[in-house]
Amino acid sequence: MYESKNFERLLGTEGFSDVLLRNHFTLYEGYVSNTNKAHEFLKTAEVGTPVYNELKRRFGWEWNGMRLHELYFGNMIKGGSQIDKKSSLAKKIEEDFGSVETWEKDFRATGAMRGIGWAILACDNETGKLFNVWVNEHDEGHLAGAKIILVMDVFEHAFALDYGIKRADYISAFWNAIDWKIVSDRFLAGK
Repeated sequence: MYESKNFERLLGTEGFSDVLLRNHFTLYEGYVSNTNKAHEFLKTAEVGTPVYNELKRRFGWEWNGMRLHELYFGNMIKGGSQIDKKSSLAKKIEEDFGSVETWEKDFRATGAMRGIGWAILACDNETGKLFNVWVNEHDEGHLAGAKIILVMDVFEHAFALDYGIKRADYISAFWNAIDWKIVSDRFLAGK
């Protein structure tokens, strides 16, 4: 049903060893596989049984693991890029956070928090307000009805092989690999 996307275009990205990236791609492929397996099982499982109920709960974990990784790898590019300070996204960041620099400091601090999860820039579809949020365990902390604009994986598998416990160094490497065109396009989509 779902097929893994190929993100090998990121191999050779400064700050990310190819071993780390290939391991991370394999982990992502596992989420795709498990999403498919859960979906197929749920089609034939007896509704209301404990196995059905638990797999129904687990489906969100596998699905979000798949999609968050696709968004994460999708908002990265070898060589990175710079945010266009005149773009609609930059103007909205300035409106909601005071400046791009203040927003960046907050986003980085969100990613540097203790624990495993995701740092996400999300846009409230109702008001258009931007928020930096922490999503724990793929499925806790999402803002209902919010569009994901930028994703940074802060599970240890995203950095420990290259950086050990130096999460701040990983965050800097990630920052230098952001594809701001993709991030801006996500912001503009649906407006």
